[in-house]
Amino acid sequence: MTPPGADARTARRSAVPLRIAMRRAAPWGIALALALLVMASLTAGSAPVSWREAVAALAGPWAGVFGAPAGDMAQAIVRDLRLPRVVLALLVGATLAMVGGLLQSTTRNDLADPFLFGLSSGASTGAVAVITLTGEWLGAWTLPAATFAGAAVAAGAVLLLVRRAGGQGPAQTVLAGLAVSFLFGALTHGLVFAGDQRAAHAVVFWSLGGLGLARWDNLWLACLGLAVPMGFVWRRHRALDALLAGDDTAHSLGIAPERLRTQAFVVAAVATACCVALAGVIGFVGLMVPHLARRLSGPLHAAFLPLAGVMGGALLLASDLVARTLLGSQELPVGIVTAGIGAVFVMALLRRRVVD
Repeated sequence: MTPPGADARTARRSAVPLRIAMRRAAPWGIALALALLVMASLTAGSAPVSWREAVAALAGPWAGVFGAPAGDMAQAIVRDLRLPRVVLALLVGATLAMVGGLLQSTTRNDLADPFLFGLSSGASTGAVAVITLTGEWLGAWTLPAATFAGAAVAAGAVLLLVRRAGGQGPAQTVLAGLAVSFLFGALTHGLVFAGDQRAAHAVVFWSLGGLGLARWDNLWLACLGLAVPMGFVWRRHRALDALLAGDDTAHSLGIAPERLRTQAFVVAAVATACCVALAGVIGFVGLMVPHLARRLSGPLHAAFLPLAGVMGGALLLASDLVARTLLGSQELPVGIVTAGIGAVFVMALLRRRVVD
C-alpha cells in the first residue's frame, strides 16, 4: 500500500532535475528573446524597415558586409528614432523591475512596486505640476527636478507615516504606501482639472506611460536611474539577503533593518523619478518581473535583481512593440499594455495561491 503523500513527494523529486535544467537554460533563452525583440522593435512600425536595412544602419561604415548600405531614410528611422527608444525601454524596464524587487524584499510584500508605494504617484504629481502650471522654469532640468521632488516627498511621507504608526513592518508600510499613492493621485487629478486645459490631453497620455520622448541627449537620465539601484545592490546585497530571514536575524548579524529600508526607499525614489521624467507612469513591471526572476535565480539578491533587470527590460520592450503596432499608425500608451498584462498576472497569482 502506497503511503499517503508518496505520489506527491515522488513528483516533486522528479521535477527537481527539470527545474535545474530550466534555470541553466533560462539565461540563453532570455538573451535570444531579447535579441529578437530588439530587431523587431527596430524594423516594425508605421514605416517598416527590413532587417537587412536595420543591420546595415547599425553597422555604419561596415554596412557593406551585410549587402547594400541602408538609405538615408532608413538610417534616420533606425538610428535617430527607434534605437534610442529601444535603449530607453531597456533602461526603464530594468530600473522598474529592480526597484520592484528591492521594495518586495525590504517590505516582505509580494505585491510591492513603485506605484503601490506612492513613488510613481508622487513623481507624476511633480511632473503634472510643471506641465500644467509652472512651465520649464529650469530648462531641460525642470521635469527631472519636479519628478524627483515629488517622489522624494512621497517616500518621506510613507516613512513618516510608518514611524508614527510605531514600526516598519510590512503591513504598516503597505498601508502607508497606499494612502500616499491615493493622496498624490488626487492631487494629480486636481492639477489636471485646475491647470491649463490645453495641456490636459498631453498630461493624460503622458500619465499612462510612453517612450516617445526617447532621444540620445536625454538617455543619460535613464542611465542614472538604473545605476542607482545597481550600485545599491552591489554594495548591500548581503544585508538584503539577511533581511529575508527576518528583522531579528538581521539585527543579530549587525544590520539595522529600519536604516536599510530607509536607504532602499531613497534609492527607489531616485530611480523612479528618473523613469517617470522620461517615460511617465508605467505600472506593473515592478510587480510582475521580480516574481518570475525569483523563480529562475532564487531569492539571493546578487543574482535575482540583475536577472530581474534584464527581464524587465525585455518585458517593457515587448510591451512597447505591441503598443506601437497594435492599432497600426496610432500609438497606444505603453502603460495600458503593461496594466493589462499585470492584471492577468495578478489574477493568475491569486488563483495559484488559492489552489495551493
